[in-house]
Amino acid sequence: MTSKLKAIPVSAWLGLTIVTLNLLVFLLGPMLAPYGMNEIVGAPFDPPSSQFWFGLDQNGRDMFSRLLAGAQMSIGVSLAASLISFSIGIPLGFVAALFGGWVDTVLSRIVDTVMCIPVLISALVVLQALGSSVPVLIFTIALLDSTRVFRLARVVAQGISVLEYAETARLRGESMGWLITREILPNALPPLIAEFGMRFCFTFLFVAGLSFLGLGIQPPFADWGGMVKDNQQAILYGLYAPLFPAAAIALLTIGVNLVVDWLLNAAGTTQGADR
Repeated sequence: MTSKLKAIPVSAWLGLTIVTLNLLVFLLGPMLAPYGMNEIVGAPFDPPSSQFWFGLDQNGRDMFSRLLAGAQMSIGVSLAASLISFSIGIPLGFVAALFGGWVDTVLSRIVDTVMCIPVLISALVVLQALGSSVPVLIFTIALLDSTRVFRLARVVAQGISVLEYAETARLRGESMGWLITREILPNALPPLIAEFGMRFCFTFLFVAGLSFLGLGIQPPFADWGGMVKDNQQAILYGLYAPLFPAAAIALLTIGVNLVVDWLLNAAGTTQGADR
């Protein structure tokens, strides 16, 4: 166990630390916040002090408290959308790969049609039509992102399904469900887990971008992308209010990418040793 821990690089430990701290903030943020999310406690854009660590925003609300509260929306929406997209994309990708024929053709053509339209344009059209409520935001992003997950799951399943142990399971007469759950999925987990981290980063930045454009998470909820938008004018006066949520977005993205890089390298090393 000790040797395995020593084998983890410093960059991976840094990424794991960042991700763990963000998960704690996601779970406990409002409980740790010294003030309410929308509580006005001073004058707009008051500078950082011992009482207000990150200063106040454009309405005189504590930036530190809003960062803690905003983590639940920024991380929660992105995590929910990623989980739903994988719940849709993985089963459909496996089904397309294993059944082949017209099933694969129909599913692949539908995915290709959706992917022909840029994600941002598709999301803007749907959100303009249906509104920017949290459920609509989550399911819109999840459905659009599931096309990417479908493609990866299909390719991975196609590669695994032609291997000897998968062919042996077919010859034994195992059912399709058994083949997926006992042969395909366990061997597809390393690339899928790495992809989950990458897709989460994309979704996280996408949600922040939509909020910055005014079509993401709406008031009275706090989220990091919206906080950058609301306080962007402070930059003109040499104030740092929008830099704190922007730094939180960048830090979490870097942390997740460091963990994903470590997982990919570890998976590649393991496969090389197996050969």
